Amino acid sequence: MARYTGPKFKLSRRLGISLSGTGKDLKRPFPPGQHGPNQRRKMSGYGVQLQEKQKLRHMYGLNEKQFRNLYDKAAKQKGKAGENFMALLESRLDNLVYRLAFANSRAGARQLVAHGHVTVNGKKVDIASYTVAIGDVIGLRERSRGQKSIKEALEGRHHLPNYVEFNEQAMEGKYIRLPERAELSQEIDEKQIVEFYSR
Repeated sequence: MARYTGPKFKLSRRLGISLSGTGKDLKRPFPPGQHGPNQRRKMSGYGVQLQEKQKLRHMYGLNEKQFRNLYDKAAKQKGKAGENFMALLESRLDNLVYRLAFANSRAGARQLVAHGHVTVNGKKVDIASYTVAIGDVIGLRERSRGQKSIKEALEGRHHLPNYVEFNEQAMEGKYIRLPERAELSQEIDEKQIVEFYSR
């Protein structure tokens, strides 16, 4: 299944979560469509599990195969599968570029990576799904640092997670540890996703 490229605001309203993180996409807090405000359907257990999976998948912008493969990898690790899964999603290069505010969205971060603007430990990496290891340093190529979109994103940054460090002078960030569950989205119930894939 290909990556979703349709209207993001409609998708956010359908899932009931701000996929952009800004909240602008939920100005109308009901599903899209003619009967949106009057929908009172009760979801089945499977429906709830599917919706939680779709929320997380669209939040990180993955296609179904990538998402499932990453879940399988998390399930083989020690500890809770759901928390391992969310930590692996956070460890993706495109996500950490977004967290460091080199881009305003994960889609923008993915584009920066794909176009070769991002380095890991001084070497160019253009694979958005690259798993960043603890201690890795994420930076920008010399010729990319003056880009207007990157400067605007950095100026508009309002939060830097505790599991990354940022060096303003060098314009690079370091992944210092795995995130704790409390530091990640509280709108996601990862236990439902584990149950969905355990059927």
